[in-house]
Amino acid sequence: MLNFFRITSLTEGISYLLILCVTLGFIGREFVYTLGMTHGALFILYLVLSLLAAYKQSWSLGIWLLMLLAAFIPFAFVPVELFLQKELRKNANSAAQASGLT
Repeated sequence: MLNFFRITSLTEGISYLLILCVTLGFIGREFVYTLGMTHGALFILYLVLSLLAAYKQSWSLGIWLLMLLAAFIPFAFVPVELFLQKELRKNANSAAQASGLT
């Protein structure tokens, strides 16, 4: 679940940068509809998965709000990626310790 959220976060962040590239004129206006629809779907998926991940990982409301805020700031998906990698390592360590105790 957390890995799927991580992948969604990366793709949503990249799609946001592509939309900004259209705004800045680096990508032609003929791609606005396709990029906009793709980004919109990824954003909704990001929102839903962030809620599910926050619930499953027992994150505080503050952490979830930071995750939500990151969806609106260009390049903020990078710190989110680092945070999610840390969480995945923490989960892997916990699982390894639990399996060693049984």
